[in-house]
Order: sequence, then structure tokens, then C-alpha cells
Amino acid sequence: MKKRILFATAFLTAWLLSPSSAWAAEPTIEELLDATDDVNRGASSKSTITMQVKTKRYERTMTMDAWSRGEDDSLIRITAPAKDAGTTTLKVGDDMWNYIPKIDRTMKIPPGMMSGAWMGSHFSNDDLVKSNRLADEFTYEKESFIDGVYTIVCTAKPDAAVVWGKVVVKVREDKVPLEVAYYDEDGELARKMTFSDVRELGGRTVPATMLLEPADRPGEFTRITTTAMDFDVNFDDRTFSLQALKE
Repeated sequence: MKKRILFATAFLTAWLLSPSSAWAAEPTIEELLDATDDVNRGASSKSTITMQVKTKRYERTMTMDAWSRGEDDSLIRITAPAKDAGTTTLKVGDDMWNYIPKIDRTMKIPPGMMSGAWMGSHFSNDDLVKSNRLADEFTYEKESFIDGVYTIVCTAKPDAAVVWGKVVVKVREDKVPLEVAYYDEDGELARKMTFSDVRELGGRTVPATMLLEPADRPGEFTRITTTAMDFDVNFDDRTFSLQALKE
């Protein structure tokens, strides 16, 4: 099965960016791509987020607490609405489990279900697990630099295990990403992720809102908004264990 580029994991839990500096040297393209990847990763973090999902069939909003450590470990627990409270996802490396409190059952996500929607959103289970990096899987070049914003075109390497033929990234010169557009192997836009509401959270400058829109389903979206964030949190291994799913 082809790997997907990571959209989530700690995108829900650790939108980590270094503060900008007016005296910083001009960033390299690789640094800009790494900053785009790392907007949803960090050494460790704890956050509170809201996820709004809109499809043709339903619209729902959930509040979650999330814990993250590096690229491998994350725990996400729904706190509202009440009917979903306690539902928890654990990711450790390439493995993933869901705990459903209504039936008091922990289920490991099998390979055949990794392409399924996570919590009814436009993110897949596979999105939360994979951790490919743009600079590793794609060749890249700067297309333009206008009004402090770089546009970078990334083309999949022939042997890269990715589903996207091309990715176009827009990122500010202070390394804050604005948009990532994903194209399929035929060059058609598949989905677009945009970042907004750039502000301080936990003492760092981060985009507080991320919007994912599938190109083939106009009007549908998943919006993630971070309302609170703490960085550099110390966790023990028990935080990311099967026992922690039920707590």
C-alpha cells in the first residue's frame, strides 16, 4: 500500500514553529518545507482543539484534548459533545488504536481500514500515522517570491512511496505556512490545506486554524482550531499506552 504524507498526528496536538526574526538569514527551500511539515509536530505538547466537520450528509463539531511527543506518539481524546466524550485515539509509531467508551472496547485499526475517515472527518486514519517529509519524497524548486510569500512546487520522486504527483506549498518568509495544495498523479487538484489566524500559543507563533478541503466535494471541509497549547511538556511512557486510552 502506498504511504500517505502525514496531515495529522500531532497536527491536532503540536503546531510547533520557531518564532520569526527580522535579522534571520534568508531561509533555504528545504528549511521552508521542513517548517511546513513541522507546523504540526513538536518535541512535545498538550493542547485543546475544536474540530468542525461539514459534509453533504452531516455537520458536527467536537472538542478534544491532545497530547503529542515527537512524530511517533500521540493521544487524542474527545471531551464534547457528551455522546462522544471519552472516545480516544492512540498512535504509537505506525500502530493505531481507538477506544469506544459506549461499548468499553479497544480496537486496533487493521491495515484494511487505514484509508477510512478518522472521526468522520476528511482526514484518514493513514494520515495520522504516516510521517513522510516533503524534502525527502519530492524534488522541489521555488516558483515565486511575492510580498514575503514563497511558492514552492514539489514533484514526487520516481521511486517515492507517495500518492501525490505534485504538492504546491505557500509559506511566509518567517516560515509560517499559508497553504498546501495536493495534486494527484494526473495533475488534478485533490485537496487543499490552508492555515490562518497566526498568533501566539504557548509562547510560540503558530497558525491557530487549519482548513482541509477535498477538491471533488465542493462545500465540504474539516476545520481544526487550537484554543490552548503548552509546549515542551514532560511525559512518561504511560501517557502513550493502551492503559491511557481508558483514562
